Amino acid sequence: MTLSVKDRVYAAAEQISAERRPTVSTVRAAAGVSNADSTRYLKEWSEEKHAAGGQVAATPAALLEQAARLAGTCWAEASTMAAERHAAVEAAWAQERKDKDVEIAELVSDLDRVTAEKDAAGVEFTDRMAELESRLTDMGSQLADMGDQLEAARAAERTAVQDASEAATRLATAEARSSTLQEVHNALLQRVTPETKPSR
Repeated sequence: MTLSVKDRVYAAAEQISAERRPTVSTVRAAAGVSNADSTRYLKEWSEEKHAAGGQVAATPAALLEQAARLAGTCWAEASTMAAERHAAVEAAWAQERKDKDVEIAELVSDLDRVTAEKDAAGVEFTDRMAELESRLTDMGSQLADMGDQLEAARAAERTAVQDASEAATRLATAEARSSTLQEVHNALLQRVTPETKPSR
């Protein structure tokens, strides 16, 4: 079956586009048609290619929107978890500190009372005083340990926030990669031979 002039121009344009951008002169030579036919049908071929690319270009917007939404959701959840963890640690530490302060106040009160009794009665309460002073020292050590635990909790919170930030960065990278792949996809679609009906 003999191809029409249009079919020959389209076929030549597709073949040339696999290596470089087809021009009127290269298509005319490859298809064996006149300059006018080459100009006319090459223009139609280019417009059809452009239209085909535009039809699939609407898809990436949804993909990019989903990627951005996923990144925002992950970041929000990570931030919320880090904030809740920090708040819980702060609350526990504050309660323990309050309890220790009450206990220390009671020990100081006992020490003052024992000292007053000693002065009033002239009786030695060395052992009792030594015990109370030892307990006060232990309480001070416990408070220092609690401070260390709080600092460790804060460090863990900073690590969680950093992990969340890195996750958001990875999602942004995936979003950029998705956009790049879509551009490559569109470029490949422009090189796909459009369906044409042979002339009768």
